[in-house]
Amino acid sequence: MSEMKRSRVLDIFFRTMKGEDVSVKKLADEYKVSSKSISRDISEIKSFLADNRELVGNAELEYSHKSRAYRLSMKEFLKNEELITIIKILIGSRALSKMELLQIIGKLKGFTTYQDRLLVEELIQKEIYHYREVGHDCMSVEAMIWKLTKCIHERTEISVRYYKVSREDVTRRLRPVAIIFSEYYFYLIAYRTEDCDFTPIYYRVDRIIEMIEHRTHFESDERYEFDEGELRERIQLMFPGKDRKIRFEYYGPSVQAILDKLPTARVTEVYGNTKVIEAEVYGVGVNMFLLSQGSWVKAIGPKEFVEEMRNEVVKLMEYYEGDSVNSV
Repeated sequence: MSEMKRSRVLDIFFRTMKGEDVSVKKLADEYKVSSKSISRDISEIKSFLADNRELVGNAELEYSHKSRAYRLSMKEFLKNEELITIIKILIGSRALSKMELLQIIGKLKGFTTYQDRLLVEELIQKEIYHYREVGHDCMSVEAMIWKLTKCIHERTEISVRYYKVSREDVTRRLRPVAIIFSEYYFYLIAYRTEDCDFTPIYYRVDRIIEMIEHRTHFESDERYEFDEGELRERIQLMFPGKDRKIRFEYYGPSVQAILDKLPTARVTEVYGNTKVIEAEVYGVGVNMFLLSQGSWVKAIGPKEFVEEMRNEVVKLMEYYEGDSVNSV
C-alpha cells in the first residue's frame, strides 16, 4: 500500500470514528481519485473492523441508502434516548461545577453518533446556559470523590478539614466507609476514629477543603460494614437519627408521590379520601419532608413522632401570631 493510499484510508477511518458520514462520491471528488479507489478503501476499513472486533468494540461500517453514505455503527454507542437521559440527570443534580459537567457531557457525546450528538446539543443548550451548581468549598467534587473512594476501598484512615453547617472550620480523623448521593449533594459516611460506639456520621463532600491519607489501615470488621442501599430506603434529607416506624394520614391528591419519596412506605388503610401510610425511616429528615406537604399530612404514631410534628406546627403558628395579613 502506497503512503498516499495509507494516509487516505486512515483519514477516512478517523472521520467515521468521529461520527461523520462518508460518501464515496464526495470522497472521490475530494481526493481526486476514482470512486472504485474509495470503494476499495472502504472495503479495507471494513476488513480491519471485522478482524479486530474486540479491539474496536464490534464496530461496523453500514451503508445508509437514505444518505447514500457509510456510517460507523458500534454496539457500545449510547442510544440518543440513553444519552439524553443521563445528561438530564446530571444537569438536574446540580452537584458538579459547570466545568466538570461540560467535560463529562463532552465525553458522553463521543459515545453516540454525529447526528445524535447535534440533536443533544440543541436540546440541552438552554439548560446548560442557565445551569447553576450548588455552592462548593472544595476545588473539585469529582476529584474528592475519587480520592475518598480509593480510601474506602483500601480501608485507609484519613483526616479532613471540613466546614460545618455553622461554617466552623474543623479537622476530623475518620474511617471512611461509603459515599452516597442525595438531594444535590454527595455525602461521605464515616466513623470517627476516637469513637467506640460505631455511629456513622455524614459529611458533605463539597465542604471538605483538605484531605490527608494516613498510613494506618482499619480492619475489615463487620462493625464497619455499611449498607448504602438500606440507608437510601430509610433516610430523608440525610438527617441522622434512629430507626423507627411512623404512621400518618395523607389527604393529598397524589399518594404515589409520597410512596416514591419514601421507598419503605405502604398504604395500610383507606377510608374516603384519606390514606393511612406506614413507613420505616431513619432520622428526622422525614419530618421536614412531611411538613412540606402542609395540611395534607397528619402524624398519628408513634407518640414521639406526633409530638415532633406538633411542636414544629406550633412554632410556625408563633411566627405568624399578631402579624397583619396586609403587612408588607
